[in-house]
Amino acid sequence: MPGAGIQHFRMSAAPPTLGPMDRTAAKTAFANVLVNTLIANVTTSFLWFALTFWVYIETQSVLATGIIGGAYMLLIAFFAMIFGTIVDRNRKHTVMLLSSVISAVAFLIAGALYVWQQEAALLDLGGPWFWLFSAIILFGGVIEQLRNIALSTTVTLLVPEERRANANGLVGTVQGLAFLVTSVFSGLSIGFLGMGWTLAIAIGAMVLTFVHLLFIRIPEGAPKPDPDAKSALDFRGSVTAIRLAPGLFALIIFSTFNNLIGGVYMALMDPYGLTLFDAQMWGFALAFASTGFLIGGGLVAKFGLGPKPMRTLLLVVIAMGILGSVFMLREWWPLYVIGMWVYMALVPPVEAAEQTIIQKVVRYDRQGRVFGVAAAMEAAAAPVTAFLIAPIAEFLIIPYMKTDAGQRRWEWLLGEGEARGIALICLFAGIIMVIAATLAFFTKSYRQLTELYANAPEQDLGENGRENGGENEGAAESGDVGESGTRNERAERGSEVEAPPPLRGLPPEVR
Repeated sequence: MPGAGIQHFRMSAAPPTLGPMDRTAAKTAFANVLVNTLIANVTTSFLWFALTFWVYIETQSVLATGIIGGAYMLLIAFFAMIFGTIVDRNRKHTVMLLSSVISAVAFLIAGALYVWQQEAALLDLGGPWFWLFSAIILFGGVIEQLRNIALSTTVTLLVPEERRANANGLVGTVQGLAFLVTSVFSGLSIGFLGMGWTLAIAIGAMVLTFVHLLFIRIPEGAPKPDPDAKSALDFRGSVTAIRLAPGLFALIIFSTFNNLIGGVYMALMDPYGLTLFDAQMWGFALAFASTGFLIGGGLVAKFGLGPKPMRTLLLVVIAMGILGSVFMLREWWPLYVIGMWVYMALVPPVEAAEQTIIQKVVRYDRQGRVFGVAAAMEAAAAPVTAFLIAPIAEFLIIPYMKTDAGQRRWEWLLGEGEARGIALICLFAGIIMVIAATLAFFTKSYRQLTELYANAPEQDLGENGRENGGENEGAAESGDVGESGTRNERAERGSEVEAPPPLRGLPPEVR
């Protein structure tokens, strides 16, 4: 019986119970890792934004800035699955140290290149130095995704199951704060200090994260080698882990589709904003709107996601679709800014829900690879849509909405203004999002994943778990002995045995 199997798992194969000292150590470690990740995320985003501003100010090339932005997301999509395999094979603390070292070295090389070459050479789009300089900075920024995947698995390691949704809310708050800081201070740094001092700040901050990590102790053991994962890109292991959780692949596909629709807003948000504000005021408006990330993440950290995070995710996506459909119906800046603020406040609950589900239904020793697959697919989605929607908007929709026929047909709904074409695109993008999320409620995958989440046993961290000397190891060993003894006793009873004990770490459906 499933219920009996889960009960047996929790009684005999659960991770060692943490005492007050262990819980305090885990809580302190998580807080320190979160602060360290905040500094690292701010630093890498700060330099990436600064590079984009610097290139545009000096060259006025939209093509160059577009390539930089698209290349950043595509590099994340390319490396994310490799990063996931690295996270599963190594201690999380080691992975974070590796991320800091590689980013710091990349920024140091970029700094040396900046000192060695004249700015004119670095800004020559037809020469090799511009592309080399940009590629080095982008690579240093993309490596930060390695730390972010490690952080998602560290939540599973350090935070009790009932508090993981709240912890993921804190992670969303950190990411929102990083976006807020970088969107404001990158432009100020380029404007007042220039690219040279901006690079120096980034190098110093990455060295600081490395030094800070040296003083952080994450209670974890060494991961067991996976005999089936021999290559740097363990795609087969990732697929196997996803298939073991019915409905999980559908969740990743849905999140990817959601990012495809989100790419519409990513491509059109700035052009629409710049029709309502001048460049300086738009920067302040965007900074204000990005505080929605902080509020959304804070609310999840305070209240969690409820007993059914999958339902919460779909309801929030429906709300995002409705909001995305209406906040451009009139060219009125308060409607747009407040709409953006609420939209950004809804992003952290969606991200936290996906992470919380994966952290419960996927075995801990394969979570890095699953997070890597999800990051790769979702990162690739948004720029693809942005590349597609920008020319469609510029050459088809916007010209149509400037004709008399277009204005007569849609004026009753979209009103008058310069950017009614953008409003029309966002209206239909939001409607598609609402329809997709509503239909997802009626799918078999939704029911399977909701049931799996409700019935999945607690994670068995095994030797990857908290490492506090012989006390915890003894507890783990005694748990194994207890399980063996239970099996022997049940074998002696003969007919009372209904089924073999479930495999440790697997959901009941795949025992």
